[in-house]
Amino acid sequence: MNEGPSADNFWFLRRPFQFLADVFVLCAAFFIAYLPAINMRLGEFYADTAIRQLPLVVLVQLSALFLVGAYSLIWRYVSIEDIKVFIKAAVISLVVLLLFRFALSFTHFDLWQIPVSVVLIDTMMAFGGLLALRILRRFFYELDEKNRLTAGRKRGKRKPTLVVGAGRMGATLVKELQGRADSEFDVRGFVDDDPRKIGGSVNRIKVIGGTDRLPKLVHELDIKQVVLAIDHANGKDIRRIMDICSSIPVKAQIVPSLDEIAHGRVNVTRLRDVEIEDLLGREPVELDDKNLGDLLSGRTVMVTGAGGSIGSELVRQISNYHPKKVLLVERSEYMLFEIGREVSKTYDELEFVPLIADISDEPRMRGLFAEFRPEVIFHAAAHKHVPLMEQNPVEAIKNNVLATRLVGSLAGEFGAKAFVMISTDKAVNPTSVMGASKRIAEIVVQDLNQTYATKFTAVRFGNVLGSAGSVVPIFREQIEKGEAITVTHPEMTRYFMTIPEASQLVLQAGALALEGGEIFILDMGRPVKILDLAEDMIRLSGLVPYEEIDIQFTGIRDGEKLFEELEITGEHLLKTRHPKIFIGKIAEFSRMQVAAIVDEFTAAVVENNESRIRSAFNEFLPEATVHQIDTIAPKPQLDPENSTPPATAKLKLADKPT
Repeated sequence: MNEGPSADNFWFLRRPFQFLADVFVLCAAFFIAYLPAINMRLGEFYADTAIRQLPLVVLVQLSALFLVGAYSLIWRYVSIEDIKVFIKAAVISLVVLLLFRFALSFTHFDLWQIPVSVVLIDTMMAFGGLLALRILRRFFYELDEKNRLTAGRKRGKRKPTLVVGAGRMGATLVKELQGRADSEFDVRGFVDDDPRKIGGSVNRIKVIGGTDRLPKLVHELDIKQVVLAIDHANGKDIRRIMDICSSIPVKAQIVPSLDEIAHGRVNVTRLRDVEIEDLLGREPVELDDKNLGDLLSGRTVMVTGAGGSIGSELVRQISNYHPKKVLLVERSEYMLFEIGREVSKTYDELEFVPLIADISDEPRMRGLFAEFRPEVIFHAAAHKHVPLMEQNPVEAIKNNVLATRLVGSLAGEFGAKAFVMISTDKAVNPTSVMGASKRIAEIVVQDLNQTYATKFTAVRFGNVLGSAGSVVPIFREQIEKGEAITVTHPEMTRYFMTIPEASQLVLQAGALALEGGEIFILDMGRPVKILDLAEDMIRLSGLVPYEEIDIQFTGIRDGEKLFEELEITGEHLLKTRHPKIFIGKIAEFSRMQVAAIVDEFTAAVVENNESRIRSAFNEFLPEATVHQIDTIAPKPQLDPENSTPPATAKLKLADKPT
């Protein structure tokens, strides 16, 4: 439905035949409306009067149509909702003509006094005729499309398809597919588990059963494709339907999520294969746009690590809130080039400044702060790979602790409004150099909040699906090469969320900071077994776990835990206005303690002393258990054959649908 007049309303000047058809209907309706008023006999006087009055009436009616935006509607897509446009135009023209009629009753212009009965009859006939003209146009358009679709089916170009989900998304999908002559899908029916819908029809397509009947329906209707179009589907439902489709077998695809569609990344007809993110079934994030607008709109925003998985998504999300300028700080030339090129093309009205810089380079960073004066800083630059940081603890301290302190100090010194650091669940009871370094970074950020007027906060969350170096791209690469997937331990579990979800919640947490010093903890949902993740990815690739793609267990690596945590002993979580964001009430260190911590780690970095770094972690973090190099236990060998899962894992596999 159109919101009112715009440049698009003048399309009728480019389509004169449609406009002339409207004028003809309006003229005919006015003359016919006069017949009952003059007892069906059109005398010379009345004919002359009607002809003189006609231009005024048609002008008022066309003006009303223009005013409500009726001429921006596309005839062949006119819907029930669009009827409101014509009703509004009819009411406007009726009121204007009646006012005109009664205003002239006090004058001697009898010739222009249109009878009230004529006005009423003409309004109903004129606008009813215009609407009928459009409905007729749509009828012939759909009839033509139907004939073309039928011809396409006869030529065997379309795949017989079932759509799972007869809700809003399914209806929208089918409507779009039916309206496209180039569609490759011949929708034979809907499948839906709502018993109230079974037997009914949506867009003239019948709902023929529930998902339990999928195997029978696929066989009877010779279905080649199943499309999942379930409103707000959860991972459990998608997994169940995918298991059914795998057992038939039949190819299954899914409609993009409402979040993807709403952000304009894809449209409803851009079907794709089911991905691991779908099986996890994370709910879309609802953001407080006003809060985020207050934080970001019209401001200069800096993102460190702007080329990374989280950093680049933060840049995309920030751009939706119309910042004055976005500073992209990244030390990788290629990654900076990629994100800079992408956002400059997508958000061409915004100013993006690509800045190659190492956040531990004080002269360079000080120069950037002095030149651009960023008001909000999202600090995503960090070393995050656990095994690599076990081998390079000095670099972990330089980047995750000392560089964080440097960038944070500059933010406070140059009067930034807010500084948000990305932390990790591995900072809870850390057993790794990476986790311990991020916990120290949290302590440093809380200390900076006591030093400067800037609001310093940290946001802690778990693994992010698809981020660089994470298990999903590694597993995907192994599957593509036909190699065995390597899993460290059959009981290894992790928390996961998608990159957009994590980035959106980081922004929201930054906007929720009241006094600064908060460590926000994101609701990560339920933990996921890495073994289940590997099996799901194999099945989604159309292969069979342990048969076509093996899973090998390599043992827990240095610094890793079997189970990650999101809160430490003694923490109490406080609710915020956002249901997925909590505040961890974590005791802060004194200024003197933090100074001693920073001095010790600075000295260890200067000496390049890894042993001193590990000792410092255990000294300053009572909850930490970071092993010295010479005391790290050897990796456990879970299976001498290293080709099949342990007996416990096999028992669990037997309970799963095949």
